[in-house]
Order: sequence, then C-alpha cells, then structure tokens
Amino acid sequence: MLVFAILIYAAAMTLANLSVAAFGPAVTPINAFVLIGLDLALRDFLHVRLKAWQMGLLIGATGGLTYVLNPAAGMIAVASACAFSAAALADWATFARLRGPWIRRANVSNVVGAAVDSLLFPTIAFGALLPHIVAMQFVAKVAGGALWAWLLKRRFAL
Repeated sequence: MLVFAILIYAAAMTLANLSVAAFGPAVTPINAFVLIGLDLALRDFLHVRLKAWQMGLLIGATGGLTYVLNPAAGMIAVASACAFSAAALADWATFARLRGPWIRRANVSNVVGAAVDSLLFPTIAFGALLPHIVAMQFVAKVAGGALWAWLLKRRFAL
C-alpha cells in the first residue's frame, strides 16, 4: 500500500503541474480541490510511514518529473517543488505536534499546508501575487483535503 500511495502522490502532483502549465492559473482551483487536496491528505498518510528525507526526496522528484515530461513547465516545476516543500514542512510541523485522532490532525495540518502552498505556488509560478487565485486555491485545498482525508480514514481505518 505504501508504494501505491507514493505513486498516487507523485502522479497527482505531476498531473497538477502539467495541467497548470497547459491551462494556466484558471485551472488551479480545480486542481486544488481534486489533486492537491489528495496530496495534502496523502502527505499526512505518508508522514506517519516515511522519514522526513524520504518525503523531501519524493517532493523534489515530482518537480523533476514535471520538468522531464514538459520542459516548458520549468517554472511550474520550480514553483511546485518550492511550494510543496514549504507546505510539507509546515504541514509536518503541525501534524507532528498535534495529538488525537489522525483525521483531526490531518485536517488541521492541511489548513496550514494549504495556506503556505496557496500563497507560494501561484506567486512563484506566475511571478505575481494573485489574491483571487490564492483565496480560491486555499478554500479548494482545505475542502479537497478534508474530503480525501475522510476517504482515507474510512478506507484504512486511520
């Protein structure tokens, strides 16, 4: 199951990056709900199963994979790797300090990770602060992360 979760995590990040490279900022709220929400929930799933360096390697590898698959998406890959790394650290720090059920820890840490990622990714990727995109991404990531966390909890009795 761990390998499957890692592959899904990497595929979702890569697909999100490639779709942003192809369709621009307008697709980011949809990606945020479906793909990044999944990544946020899987990140917490993986946090309890991987070492920190393994998680960092996974995040960096997906940025590299995006670039290999579409070199024109270079800035998207850079923005993704930077934003996901910062969000993963914020998410991890929050998740690690919280106590209680996995679902509560995941949802609270997802809010923190979503805030960091929503601010950094579009700002780096598009070279400007886009408040409406940041706000839509944040709401979509929190909602998508909550949905995916609930599904993971039900499936794996977390």
